[in-house]
Amino acid sequence: MSLNYFELFGLEPIFNIELAALESNFRKIQSESHPDRFVTAPAAEKLSAMQQATLANEAYLSLKNPANRAKYLLELQGITAISETNTAMPTDFLMQQMEWREATEDAVSAKDITALDSLLAEIRVEAKSLQDSLTSLLDVQKDYTAATDATRKLIFIDKVSEDINRAIEQIDI
Repeated sequence: MSLNYFELFGLEPIFNIELAALESNFRKIQSESHPDRFVTAPAAEKLSAMQQATLANEAYLSLKNPANRAKYLLELQGITAISETNTAMPTDFLMQQMEWREATEDAVSAKDITALDSLLAEIRVEAKSLQDSLTSLLDVQKDYTAATDATRKLIFIDKVSEDINRAIEQIDI
C-alpha cells in the first residue's frame, strides 16, 4: 500500500494544512533521498531514492497549491473535480470569467501593467474567499459537492491568474 501525499509528509488530510510543516517535511525527504547520498549504494537503493524524491516533488507541488490540494482531497474521496463530463459552472461565475478575460485583453492591448496588477489583486481576493470556503467545506462540513464546485472555480481562477502573469511578463520584455 502506498502512502497518500498527506501521509508522506506526516500531515493530517485537511485543506487548511500548515505550509511551514509541509515545506520542512519536504526538505527532509529531499535531503534523505538526494542522489549524492547514494553514489556508492546498490542500483536498487539508488532507484528507490530517486522514486522517493520524485514522489516527494509531485506530492509537494500538489499540496502546496490550494487548488491542487483541494482537487487531491476530493480525489481521496473518489471525486474528480475536473472531468469532461463535469463542465457545468454557475452563470454568474462564467460571466465573471468573461469579464476578467476581456479586461485582460484590453489591458494587454493597451500595455497597461497597472490594470493587469489591479485585476490580479481582484482575482486574489476571490481566490482567498474560495480558499476560506474550502477550509470550511472540506475540513468541517465534509460537503464534497459544494467543495467540488469551489475547487473548480479556484482552478479556473488559477488559470486566469497564470494568463495575466504571462501577459505582464510579455509586456515587461
